[in-house]
Amino acid sequence: MPSENVRPARARSAEEKNQRRDDILRAAERLWTTTTYAELSMNQVAREASLAKGTLYLYFDTKEELFLALLTEHLQAWIGRTSDLLIERQPRTPQQVTDVLLDSADALTPLRRLLVLLGTVLERNVRPELGLEFRRELDSQLRRLVQHMPYSAPTTLRLLRHLYAMAIGWQQFKESLPGLDAQTGQPREELPGEYRAEFELALRGVVEQLAAQDARANAV
Repeated sequence: MPSENVRPARARSAEEKNQRRDDILRAAERLWTTTTYAELSMNQVAREASLAKGTLYLYFDTKEELFLALLTEHLQAWIGRTSDLLIERQPRTPQQVTDVLLDSADALTPLRRLLVLLGTVLERNVRPELGLEFRRELDSQLRRLVQHMPYSAPTTLRLLRHLYAMAIGWQQFKESLPGLDAQTGQPREELPGEYRAEFELALRGVVEQLAAQDARANAV
């Protein structure tokens, strides 16, 4: 819980500045669990982080910039986790590759929600140089995955694009068409494992098709 006492306006050391930045990101993330993006304000983030509003703007100029930083953090964590699993398991079959991707994607609802924001509000409303920097860093990070996958680079990139599209698509479907509870008539909560089951069905089909195409291309 945030403290009622507002902290000093400026962090002095690099370590203090990094901690302050992390405090801001964590505050925004906590608020986002109960507040929609459209309703969430920088004032709320400042209060949640126990900071003066002016201090918040020393780290992020806009709400979009703040959430782009949060997305970058989550993407880097997923890429790191997936790379580690690929190195550890060294998958070779489509089934093994899919298992790695599914295991690395468990409990990634925040990342899926952030990816939905990316295409709708974040990149459209941040400074162009920040958007370009985000794309360059993402490309650099994704190369870590490419080198550990058992497929060619073009096939791996196609697979990652499918993974990205499916993650966004299923998240948007979940948020906009949750379905109604048969007893209450109210929007129902997602059943345990429901998202994963449908996502797994689609992902396995994609990986098998792309793996087959990759094998044929390499055989020529």
